[in-house]
Amino acid sequence: MFFIILIKSLIIGGLVGVGVGAGAARMFHAPVTQGMGAFRTLGELNACEGDPASHFSFGLGFFFNAWASSVAAGSFTQDVDHRIIPNWGVAALMIKNRDVTQTLHNPKKMAIACGLVGMVVVAFLNSTASAVPAALQVTAVKVLVPAANLLVNIVMPVIFWLAAIDAGKRSGLWATIFGGLAQMIMGNAVPGLVLGILVGKGVEESGWNKVTKIMMTAIITLFVLSAFFRGFDLKFLESFRLGAPNWLELLHNALSGK
Repeated sequence: MFFIILIKSLIIGGLVGVGVGAGAARMFHAPVTQGMGAFRTLGELNACEGDPASHFSFGLGFFFNAWASSVAAGSFTQDVDHRIIPNWGVAALMIKNRDVTQTLHNPKKMAIACGLVGMVVVAFLNSTASAVPAALQVTAVKVLVPAANLLVNIVMPVIFWLAAIDAGKRSGLWATIFGGLAQMIMGNAVPGLVLGILVGKGVEESGWNKVTKIMMTAIITLFVLSAFFRGFDLKFLESFRLGAPNWLELLHNALSGK
């Protein structure tokens, strides 16, 4: 049984790693080349500024959360493919060469490195999860998961906010605004902080041109839709002891199928 789990994990981890690595690297060549990574992955890779130790430590922080989740619940978190594999793949490539154009921005090298990292990570998580006794799984739920959530929900937003402030006035301003909105709406400030850094650096380098205006419109639309479908508008009115209009409640009920 253990051997079968190991073989399947190596195959799945390799395939996931290749896709994640190549997709993240291709995003640095947009819009000439289409990528298939996530914007937060792109922002977090940039936040480490090409330092292999930073990439490794960043992925390591989320690794414990993913490990606890796999041991306790038998499932992976999204951090495995969004944060752990790409950051550890970059760290492995940058040990000998810190030129991001030849490492992080190279889809072929990233696919190979992340493929190998994915095989190791997925195999380790699955094999340990299948071998851990039930008593230790209870410990993972009660101790490791809360500790990892503390890192993700409190420590990481502070680190990204400080990085945004250090990046410049515009990045700091927009990161503070979007980070605050993301914390209120989504419960985690990191997505908003990353978007704020992207907008701030884009305005600093190119000004308010067509691209930055489209980006700003898309971000505002994202926040509005996210707030609406999470019911943030109703909660916001309730927090000020204001009654929500009937048409707004009916609209929420209709879209939610109630």
